Parts: sequence; C-alpha cells; structure tokens
Amino acid sequence: MCQKTAFRTMYGHYEFLVMPFGLTNAPVVFMDLMNWIFKLYLDSFIIVFFDDILIYSRDESEHAEHLRIVLQTLRDKQLFAKFSKCKFWPREVGFLGHIFQQKLLIGNHREMYPKSEAFQGFSMIAILMTRLLQKDVKFEWPEKCQQSFDQLEALLTEALVLVQPELGKEFVIYSDAPLNGLGCILMQEGKFKPHEKNYPTHDLELDAIVFALKFV
Repeated sequence: MCQKTAFRTMYGHYEFLVMPFGLTNAPVVFMDLMNWIFKLYLDSFIIVFFDDILIYSRDESEHAEHLRIVLQTLRDKQLFAKFSKCKFWPREVGFLGHIFQQKLLIGNHREMYPKSEAFQGFSMIAILMTRLLQKDVKFEWPEKCQQSFDQLEALLTEALVLVQPELGKEFVIYSDAPLNGLGCILMQEGKFKPHEKNYPTHDLELDAIVFALKFV
C-alpha cells in the first residue's frame, strides 16, 4: 500500500506510513488486515467488523484472558484502540445494530433496538416498490412508494428478538400465502410467479410451506 500511494514532489519522494483517507480499497484492505490478525480467534471469542471488536466469554475469568489476548495482539501489530471508545465489562453493549445483554447472551438471544413488537406483511408493504423492478416498468416514485419505504424503514429499525436454534428441540415453521407473495419465518419473503396467482388457496398455502422448507 505504501508503494502504491507514493508520490514525488520537487522536495523528494514520499510514502504514507499509515492508511490515508479517500482510497477506494481502504475499507477492504483494513478488513482483510483485521481478519488476518485475529484469524485464530474469530468466532471463538471475538467478532470483528472493521474497527469494531466484540469480545464474548462464558465467565469473568475467561473474559479477562480473552481481553488480554486481544489487547496484546493489537499492541504486537502496532494497532491502537482509543480508550474513550472502549467499553470494559459492560452488562449491555450495542454492536452492528443489535443490543447484547448479559442475561440474553447466556441464552443465545439477540435483540435489535429500540424495543418493539415483530412485524409481518413485508411483501404487502413493499409491493409498490418491487413492481418497479419488473421488466418494462417505468421507474416512477409517487408519494405512495415513499410512504411504503418510510414504513419499511421504521419497521426494520424496530426490535425483533432473535434466538439461535437449539439442536434437539422441535422446529416449527409459520408460513403464509397472500396473493402478493410468500412469507415464512424467519422473516424471509418470496414473490409469486405470474401463474401462481391463479392457484387455489390450499395450493398457495402448500407453496408457502415448500418455499419455507427451501429457505428457512
């Protein structure tokens, strides 16, 4: 990177000692660097997203050791963390749009913020916008599309409690088949093919179940 960003002036040849701002590939290079540095610990007790580092452990003594490893690794690679932006031993921490709580981590739960009830009918709300993606449809953005967009934006930023599956327990799939799309948990939506709109109700519901089994 230093060689590729070098430049010359009448005063001599210069190279950056650190990553400069404004380079198109800078985020990708930095993310690759972070993954390489912490490759031995990723998904074991650490999650890295660019300059955000989340350390998780089963108990306090284990967490202290994990914290020591991460900080020592940063020092060895000459990377620095700003103390004012670090949180040590928090009972609740925000990370990538989620709030992780101590009591919920134990049960493998995650919830988005702020708190709210789950929403349904995603395909029904988005139908005006999805039509704009169809072939030979002129892209026009009326007030109704903006309202649908604003509604989806509000719903997507409200809380949903996410629970990782536990092996050995029964799985239940909830599916629905309105005339405008297929839907199933976990919040995965599908769209009908043109001929599927002519299906009777029982075939639509069966189609939704098949869709759910493919993608959930």
